[in-house]
Amino acid sequence: MPFQSLRFAKRCPRGRRGSLLPGGARREAAPSCGVWPSARAGTNDVGSASPSPSSSPLQNSSDMPETITSRDAARFPIVASCTLLGLYLFFKIFSQEYINLLLSMYFFVLGILALSHTISPMMNKVFPANFPSKQYQLLFTQGSGEAKEEIVNYEFDTKDLVCLAMSSVVGVWYLLRKHWIANNLFGLAFSLNGVELLHLNNVSTGCILLGGLFIYDVFWVFGTNVMVTVAKSFEAPIKLVFPQDLLEKGLEADNFAMLGLGDIVIPGIFIALLLRFDISLKKNTHTYFYTSFVAYIFGLGLTIFIMHIFKHAQPALLYLVPACIGFPLLVALVKGEVTEMFSYESSAEILPHTPRLTHFPTVSGSPASLADSMQQKLSCPRRRRQQSPSAM
Repeated sequence: MPFQSLRFAKRCPRGRRGSLLPGGARREAAPSCGVWPSARAGTNDVGSASPSPSSSPLQNSSDMPETITSRDAARFPIVASCTLLGLYLFFKIFSQEYINLLLSMYFFVLGILALSHTISPMMNKVFPANFPSKQYQLLFTQGSGEAKEEIVNYEFDTKDLVCLAMSSVVGVWYLLRKHWIANNLFGLAFSLNGVELLHLNNVSTGCILLGGLFIYDVFWVFGTNVMVTVAKSFEAPIKLVFPQDLLEKGLEADNFAMLGLGDIVIPGIFIALLLRFDISLKKNTHTYFYTSFVAYIFGLGLTIFIMHIFKHAQPALLYLVPACIGFPLLVALVKGEVTEMFSYESSAEILPHTPRLTHFPTVSGSPASLADSMQQKLSCPRRRRQQSPSAM
């Protein structure tokens, strides 16, 4: 009979190593205390463990980016439309106060985790080298034997607890005051994690996704009042707000312009794809990344300009999509690299120069075996060098 087990273990800072296997099983080596650094990798992030106490832990498999296929990209606008319409009907049928109370509690928890995740790499540089750090693991499984499945694998240490405590202060501030600064801190954290954990595998898929959401955004903003109604009714950090009366009322401003997080994340994952394409060319230049980044700024500035001219809400993707696709495509035409751009296939590898997400408590997900194999390739050579007498 299936059962669920919950385990909270204090992890010894050094000792035997364990790795994730398909289905949530663990493979462990050598005796000594139960140290389980899980294979951890993220979008923007790969690290390997060494016996040295100062080294960062292995990355968790849940940080592996979720790859968006062309089928996913084609279905995304339909799913987003159904979700948006569902929220609109909910706000029309049920009390807005109770819906927002439920959503506030939900995003309170998510916001704390996302913000802690975001500030963790920065805070790790602030902590002194001799800061006492103990490892912990919260494991929640279902089933038994070979059928055991890992539901939650929450790993953290003392530094993570400090980051969680700091993020909780912001969370309580948001929950009690709904202040725009707290909202934006959570919104930025969600955006960074979204760009980090969503992965486009090629430019064609990116064009399908951006093109579909271009139509989605234009229709729901200009064709109906659904998008604007939900954005104004939805009291959750799913948008960045910019006070228009900041000079008059200071931090107590209450008249805001809004930018949905989707207008940051969707172009962001496309720009991240072009950065990987730049690196694949091995020319030591980031031409397409900088071009798309400037294009995004241009598109956003044009959105704000049109909004002030016509005094009406504007679908940001109406201006961002042509800019983010058109500018890099024009550069590729000039450089004669259109074929290379559209034939480029980005795997789920982690860029070696990216420092983020090397140390954060996570809820582990599915691609455990892939994370394990990647981590073995990265960490084994380092261990061999450390054991070599010549390296000593």
